[in-house]
Parts: sequence; structure tokens; C-alpha cells
Amino acid sequence: MPLMKVIWRWLKPLLRWVVLGAVLFFLVKVLHAHWQSVASIRIDAAGWACLAIALGLTLLAHTCAGWVWSRMLQQDFQQPVHGGWLIQAYLQTNIAKYLPGNIWHYYGRIAAATKAGATLEAATVSVLLEPLLMAASALLVALLSGQAIAVRYGWAALVLQWTVLGITLSAIHPVVLNPILQRLAKAKHKAKSSLEPATIPAQLNHYPLRALLGNLTFLLLRGIGFLLTFQAIQAFALAQIPTLLSAFSLAWLLGLIVPGAPGGLGIFEATAIALLGHLFSPGLLLGVVAFYRLVSVASEAIGAGLAWLDQQFAN
Repeated sequence: MPLMKVIWRWLKPLLRWVVLGAVLFFLVKVLHAHWQSVASIRIDAAGWACLAIALGLTLLAHTCAGWVWSRMLQQDFQQPVHGGWLIQAYLQTNIAKYLPGNIWHYYGRIAAATKAGATLEAATVSVLLEPLLMAASALLVALLSGQAIAVRYGWAALVLQWTVLGITLSAIHPVVLNPILQRLAKAKHKAKSSLEPATIPAQLNHYPLRALLGNLTFLLLRGIGFLLTFQAIQAFALAQIPTLLSAFSLAWLLGLIVPGAPGGLGIFEATAIALLGHLFSPGLLLGVVAFYRLVSVASEAIGAGLAWLDQQFAN
């Protein structure tokens, strides 16, 4: 085994703990410095109504994401799967992202899709495509506030976002993706017995534009839920909505891609506080991200529970 692989295998679990420890240190430091502001937060009846609506919209967002995934398997990969059953499976596996490793929800969805009639190759590719589509959607929403990003962080930050977005959108194009899938299928066939028939690799028949728009809808619904959670604690100006949505999208994106944080736990909160700290007090932001995390986890738990109940009544 090459030396670099040995070093990486040794460093990978250590890196996760370092990331998690740094995030927790940052959040504890903010809480220690601003605990009085957090303790003074009061939510009135209108605020609780906002939180309830945020909970409903977040649950709707997860249901929308499950529907998009099922339609991607049906239309983009031509798989004979039942959409309603896959949405239920998506909601039930969603809560598993908080388990250590942050991969078990993907494993559950691949197993559910193959059980529903999809090939293992198509199920795997569809599950791997989803975070790419969500990352592209997050960058698109973040660029709503492009001018504010350029003013605060410089044009280099804005150019970097457009560059990453372009690379991500290109990576999911059939011209780029299909040859990679064909090579993987050939390598898999060579690793097996030559007597076994070669399987047809999963292929994208067209650019997954509908899936991209569906994931963009998912992220906008999540963003509106974040705005309502913020409104429940403190009102903000309409002119601040693009900045809030942009910061939310970038924080959510980092929570998606940074290793060592199941469900983006801690990464999302720390990033949102860092990005919005020049506009709002850290104590207020800590309260907002804490309540939003409660709304998010509660919506995922409710979605998983309702999907399970529906399956029980159907049987």
C-alpha cells in the first residue's frame, strides 16, 4: 500500500475530530461571551406561529427532495420504481445522517431504491448525484447576494463561487458523467469473472435540469424556514433577505460537504454566525441557529415517523 494512502487512512479519523473540536470550541466561546443575550431571548405568540410554519415548510422541503429523487430515478435513469414508496424511504432514511460517519442515509436510500426495482448502478449514481445538485442549488441561492459578497469579501470570493458553480454544473452533464460511468462499469466487470455477462452501466439520457430545479426548490423552502425562524426571534428588514438567504445557503453547503459533522451539526451553526456576525449580535445569531436546528431535526423526525406510520397502515 502506498505511503500516502497509509498516512491518509491514519489522518482521516483524526481530521474529523479536529474539525468537530474546532467547531465546538468556537460555539462554546460565542455562548460564553454572549450567554446573557441568548438567555434574554423571548418568543411571543406570533413568533411561535412563525416557528410552526417554519417546521411545516422544512418538512415540505424534505418531502420535495424525496419526490425529486424518485423522479430522477424514473425519468433520468428510466427505472421502474414507485415514486410514493421512494418518498417514504427518503424520509425514513433522512434521520440517519446524524449517525457517525454521515453516510448511512445514502446507504439506506441505495438499499431502498434497489428494493423498489432500480438497478444497483442507477441507485448508486442517483444518490451520489443528489449532493452535487444540492451543492449547485446552494451556490445559486448564495449568489442572490453577489454584490454584498463582493463588497465584504472582495471580487475574488465572488469569482470563486461562480467557478465552483460552473465546475459542479459541468460535472453532472451527461457528456462528462456518462464516460466516467462507463469506465467504472468496465472496471467492475473486469474485476468479476469473465464468464458473467456485462451489466449495462447507468446512463443519464439528458441534463438533469428538472432535478436541479427541484433541489433549488428544496433549498429555497429550507431558506424560507430559516427566515421565519429568524423572524420569530427578531424582525429584520426586507433588504436583508438576500444576505440572510445567501449566508444560510453557504452555511448549509459547508455543513453538507465538510467531513466530521453528521448532518452538518456545528458546521452550519458556526458558519452562519461567522457570515452574519457583522450585521447581527452573536448572541442573537446563536439563538436563531439553535432554534433552526431544533426545527430541522423535528421536521426530519416527524417526516420519518409519518412515513413509517403510512407504511404500517398500508400493510
